[in-house]
Amino acid sequence: MPDDISLTPAQPRPLLRPARFRTGRALAALFIREMSTTYGRNAMGYAWAVLEPVAGIALLSLVFSLAFRAPSLGTNFPLFYASGLLPFLAYLDISQKVALSLRFSRQLLYYPGVTYTDALGARFLLNAVTQLLVAMILLSGIILAFDLAVILDIPHLALGFALATWLALGVGTLNCYLLSSYPAWERTWAILNRPLFIVSCVFFVFDDVPQPYQGWLWFNPLIHCIGLLRAGIYATYDAGYVSLGYVIACGGVPLALGLLFLRRHHRDIIERG
Repeated sequence: MPDDISLTPAQPRPLLRPARFRTGRALAALFIREMSTTYGRNAMGYAWAVLEPVAGIALLSLVFSLAFRAPSLGTNFPLFYASGLLPFLAYLDISQKVALSLRFSRQLLYYPGVTYTDALGARFLLNAVTQLLVAMILLSGIILAFDLAVILDIPHLALGFALATWLALGVGTLNCYLLSSYPAWERTWAILNRPLFIVSCVFFVFDDVPQPYQGWLWFNPLIHCIGLLRAGIYATYDAGYVSLGYVIACGGVPLALGLLFLRRHHRDIIERG
């Protein structure tokens, strides 16, 4: 062996961060960007985003309480109205925001460390937290303002809200693909959603609907979310018609389809802009 060959120590390989940590960092970065872009760079911007729907729902509750003195449950119309409107608005807002995730974060998706699932997850988490704060503030405000003796069932409340957000995630993920691939679907989906407010039992309870319409309305998964949340507010209300498996399937099937389509076509969607 020649004497002039010098051996140099092998350079240590750089440590690679596990994929789960990279995903967590990307989610956190997108979460902060989403908050700063949507609500501004100060706390008052986000506070206003929470207080605005609270004020709107409170005003609507007051107006409808003057027109409808006797709600279907309990004696306080603002509480009854809020119990139906909160999960409905949570579903509507979160699904709309998730559906626009790729459009909103398109420039960041060119970076190799940011994936389409990061964009979906960040938008979902921020808006789910926002809607949860809105629900907590509004329900607490109504109970304190009217001095209501309410025994809240927290597990039912949490499960009803969680199912509404789960449904929003599934529908929003599938629409994220459909809206980006088929521009006409945006208008079609808006038309299909117009009667949703009426057929979701926001102003009435499912039990008051006569047959055969009751059987038809049962297939609206939002009725199950609203019924479960109302069971958490009204101790005497028996929401026996609620099917957890049905709502989970209604959210899980579009979520799986949306992720499958986005995995195959998200690059084309990003390139098209």
